[in-house]
Amino acid sequence: MTWKLNPQTVRKLKRFRSIKRGYWSFITITVAMLISLFGELLINDQALMVGYNGRWYFPALADTHPIKWLYKPSELRSGKFFGVVRDASDQPYTYAVNYRALQQSWEEKGSDNWLVMPFIPHDPDSQDFSEGVGKLSSPSREHEHYLGTDDAGRDIAARLFYGFRIVMLFALGFTLMVFFISSALGCLMGYFGGLTDLLGLRVVEIWANIPFLYMVMIMVSVVPAKMGMMTRVLMLLFIMVLFSWTSMTYYMRASTYKEKARDYVAAAQLLGAGPLRIVFTHLLPNTISTLVTFLPFTVAGAIGAVTALDFLNFGLPEGTPSWGHQLRLGQEFIREKPWIIGSALTAIFLVLTMVTFIGEAVREAFDPKKFSTYE
Repeated sequence: MTWKLNPQTVRKLKRFRSIKRGYWSFITITVAMLISLFGELLINDQALMVGYNGRWYFPALADTHPIKWLYKPSELRSGKFFGVVRDASDQPYTYAVNYRALQQSWEEKGSDNWLVMPFIPHDPDSQDFSEGVGKLSSPSREHEHYLGTDDAGRDIAARLFYGFRIVMLFALGFTLMVFFISSALGCLMGYFGGLTDLLGLRVVEIWANIPFLYMVMIMVSVVPAKMGMMTRVLMLLFIMVLFSWTSMTYYMRASTYKEKARDYVAAAQLLGAGPLRIVFTHLLPNTISTLVTFLPFTVAGAIGAVTALDFLNFGLPEGTPSWGHQLRLGQEFIREKPWIIGSALTAIFLVLTMVTFIGEAVREAFDPKKFSTYE
């Protein structure tokens, strides 16, 4: 049995591919997102591979299977494991190994041991206070800080890269949750109508008039600081979704009103299908195109919202790689270190521009009439 796409869907996909800037923006964002998911292999202060005393080790993958079955992660990150007993001050070397220094030491001694570092050998949370580097250092190819360091000695390029992954995952999670709530409520309101629709509309109208930014700032400010980072991120996601689901509900309600008058809904009722089955099995798939056209713009809005909240220090927990935190730091040193804010603004501009191009292409592809001309 062969699986074939609906002819109408094929036409929409062809129309989407014909809009080059939207299509290539989608390809670029998708590839960048996939690369970011494996970011530890590109940007990390842990060696990808170490050849020590005739054996191979993989410190960057120390927390993954099956590596952690062979060695404890703490062992692979210990200086003693690779023969580093004393530090530069002739003190016992009890902390995590600095693989860049270890590589330099082996090269100076002419050792047969070797290691392979990632493209950018810095972690977004690791601080570099080696000679010639420190807080707010300038971009340096020699020290492999290509965009310099921030006020804590952390690599800016690494924090921008991981900030991209965090903000995109956050925006996608936000969009899926908002669409799930708004589509379910909008379809139920449109299908049942009457009192259900009337009460639902009043709730949506009241909830939509609550100021989003102020409520998020107030609720985030009362979240206990002792909570774990992941818990605080999920709390922020939940709070933002709580005050953002109303806008799509109107569109889903209107689409459901139009669709429920069609013959296939009456046929499903005659066959004994219940209301919930009709809503979620028949109506929702036929009204989902309404949501698809808003998908990229919702993602762009989520990116802008979480970046603004981070800038105001009401977003992601302090210390999390974030574009908003980078903007706030860049504002403080805009005259002395303009590349800090410049790199963050460039990243935000490129991502939002590509997401907007994708949105235009999707809207055009799912529009039954061509209102715009694209070359």
